[in-house]
Amino acid sequence: MTFENPFEGKTIWFGVGSQDLYGEEALRQVAEQSTKIVDALNATGKIPVKLVLKPTLKSSDGVKEFMTEASADPSCIGVIAWMHTFSPAKMWIRGLQVLTKPLLQLNTQFHKEIPWDTIDMDFMNLNQSAHGDREFGYILTRLGIPRKIVVGHYTDPEVAERIATWVRACAGWNEAQNMRVMRWGDNMRNVAVTEGDKTEVERVFGTQVNTWAVNELCGYYDKVKDDQVKAIIEDYKAKYDVAPELLDARYEELFIAAKEEAAMVNMMKDNGATAAVDNFEDLGTLPQLPGVGAQRLPSEYGYGFSAEGDWKTSVLVRIASVMGYGLEGGSSLMEDYSYNFVPGHEMDMGSHMLEVSPSVGTIAKPKLEIHPLGIGNKSDPVRLVFTVAPHKAATVISMADMRERFRLLMDVVDVVEPEGSLKALPCARGLWQPRPSLKSAAECWLRAGGSHHTCMTTSFGREGWEDFARIAGVELATIDENTTPRDFERELELSEMYHRLDNHC
Repeated sequence: MTFENPFEGKTIWFGVGSQDLYGEEALRQVAEQSTKIVDALNATGKIPVKLVLKPTLKSSDGVKEFMTEASADPSCIGVIAWMHTFSPAKMWIRGLQVLTKPLLQLNTQFHKEIPWDTIDMDFMNLNQSAHGDREFGYILTRLGIPRKIVVGHYTDPEVAERIATWVRACAGWNEAQNMRVMRWGDNMRNVAVTEGDKTEVERVFGTQVNTWAVNELCGYYDKVKDDQVKAIIEDYKAKYDVAPELLDARYEELFIAAKEEAAMVNMMKDNGATAAVDNFEDLGTLPQLPGVGAQRLPSEYGYGFSAEGDWKTSVLVRIASVMGYGLEGGSSLMEDYSYNFVPGHEMDMGSHMLEVSPSVGTIAKPKLEIHPLGIGNKSDPVRLVFTVAPHKAATVISMADMRERFRLLMDVVDVVEPEGSLKALPCARGLWQPRPSLKSAAECWLRAGGSHHTCMTTSFGREGWEDFARIAGVELATIDENTTPRDFERELELSEMYHRLDNHC
């Protein structure tokens, strides 16, 4: 099973601003010091792609050429700009207006401490990043260009960590721009939140969302070779606690489940899709509603998956999988199911009938079991049963179509262990305490029109989603430990006015 490295072959271009005013010796030092800074950041091992230093930018033509080339290079997923000296911001205007890649403004400097006894005007002229970065910040704000801002000395571990978070968000945006979502059938009948504007999502995110007939998936199912199915079953046996009956009396149903997984993966690969959705109301001749295969799409292949035709959540799961690649934890479809309202023990239980992925982390080795399912009118589906492992500051995030825009809604949550065995519940599940509290978080979620389907992420936190939303230019409403329902309602009202005005200007 392979989750292809989304950072392979990707770069971040590093542009340093200066000017000819200070002479060749100063420019030589600018280049040398910039090289040391970029090398030091790359050497931290925190940033998942290579930072590539480009020649010092000293003119309007040079900046425009740099930005044009960065925008055209498919391997470049973002640009970092830093002003080593004073770089007159008017020379950045033409270049900034052609830039189509995400931008980070780095506010750092080569020296960590002011050389109190030796500082002179030569030193001041060369080392004036505090001056140059404010000039640059002004023109970015005046032009209305969104960017992440990171402040601190380049040797500070937090600087590399925050750059790394932004780089991961850039990779998520790059994935969104090139994503193809495969819909097997339409969405569940009469459900509002799974509806959405597929043309608008391609305009805003660059993501293609299209439908393939379930009969095509059934055709792939019929063509799967036994060797591929047996290899998948061996992977099941290596990673999960497989119920003995599935290896004996009910082996045929296990074989069907693995064959459905193979069919889904084969069809997605053949069509260049990295996210998919199915719908239990439209299964064609498939023998089972996909269970374990759907659960493994995020954990084994890094694909996005959601159920009931909810393509918006599958998009989020794929983006989260890319952004969290290589980190502990993962991402999965989740659905709010039941509250625990006992005072002092308030929590939310999320689950789904089959499709929650073990990629988010499990308390114990997942069990592969077979149980009846009262919907779908198919044979009993094989599924993984587990409880999500505790995790501080995980996120649950949804995407809602709000007519003239998409709204991302996020709650920061603490995943906890259940207070009972849940032994009679034959599906995957997770328990969490929403911040600031169950009552406040639920009220805010309802106020914002958040979906009952969410993407749970345990690998990639709040700051990364904020970076992604800023890059995408979409609304992000966040519920955290500081949120109050009254203030949250006001923020939504202001956001509503802003986005409606912005969309009609």
